[in-house]
Amino acid sequence: VAVLDMDPEKPLPGAEPAGPPLKDDPTYAKFFKMLSMHLPRGAVEQKMVAEGLDVAVLDMDPEKPLPGAEPAGPPLKDDPTYAKFFKMLSMHLPRGAVEQKMVAEGLDVAVLDM
Repeated sequence: VAVLDMDPEKPLPGAEPAGPPLKDDPTYAKFFKMLSMHLPRGAVEQKMVAEGLDVAVLDMDPEKPLPGAEPAGPPLKDDPTYAKFFKMLSMHLPRGAVEQKMVAEGLDVAVLDM
């Protein structure tokens, strides 16, 4: 998918996942705290299952955000690198002209094939 075909309301794919670290995530923080207080892992897992949560989260790095979260960063239409190109398209400039301008500014052509 070319950058110009992507949803301008969403961040660029491949950016870092958004959200707080798991240990600070409102959904999972209490379970990591329970483990830090040396409660048996089985008890923590049982509590997670009772709340309908996946116990596999306990095996993840608590310093990183939950995988699969939306990538961090501004939406493409607001990203300083690409915002002007979306504006050019919104002003009905031909797509070929916009792509040529991107190449002229030294942007990687491979980005258009994402």
